[in-house]
Amino acid sequence: MNIPNILTLSRIVMIPVFVFIFYMPVQWSYLVSATIFTLAAVTDWLDGYLARKLNQSTPFGAFLDPVADKLMVAVALAVLIEEHAALILTLPATVIIGREIVISALREWMAEIGSRASVAVSYIGKIKTVAQMAAIIGLLAFPPGVVQADIAIGLLYLAAGLTLWSMGLYLQAAWPDLFPRK
Repeated sequence: MNIPNILTLSRIVMIPVFVFIFYMPVQWSYLVSATIFTLAAVTDWLDGYLARKLNQSTPFGAFLDPVADKLMVAVALAVLIEEHAALILTLPATVIIGREIVISALREWMAEIGSRASVAVSYIGKIKTVAQMAAIIGLLAFPPGVVQADIAIGLLYLAAGLTLWSMGLYLQAAWPDLFPRK
């Protein structure tokens, strides 16, 4: 167990705390849940940075980091779908969650056949992550109907568009393995 792995585990521990705070019937629950999600997003960046900088990458960390990220994002989007109860938010949120499931399965399958490198993280995926995190933080911080929430929904649509683009890049890279010519 090292600092990067502890930071990754802390993201998983933050999930029930985040959900509990989000649903508290108090005015400040939006801002505090957004702060918890922001802290999780920062630890996501920090654990990777420290693992590389301190040469503390581990197989456990390599496995758990993407799991913690996907759990936190999926849970945040799920509570936001329930809170907003509107197609305008549900549509991009389900695109993002669906893409994560498809790409996770694709990466696992590619690793099984020894072609994991052909589905490495793309630059578009990194931009998508930034837009997605900013959108989720904005949606968490402001209740539905507030102008800032509308801006965050716009960012979520940007993230969903980038999500589809990056998924296309992943599928294009994996295409020869998915449909080999005989």
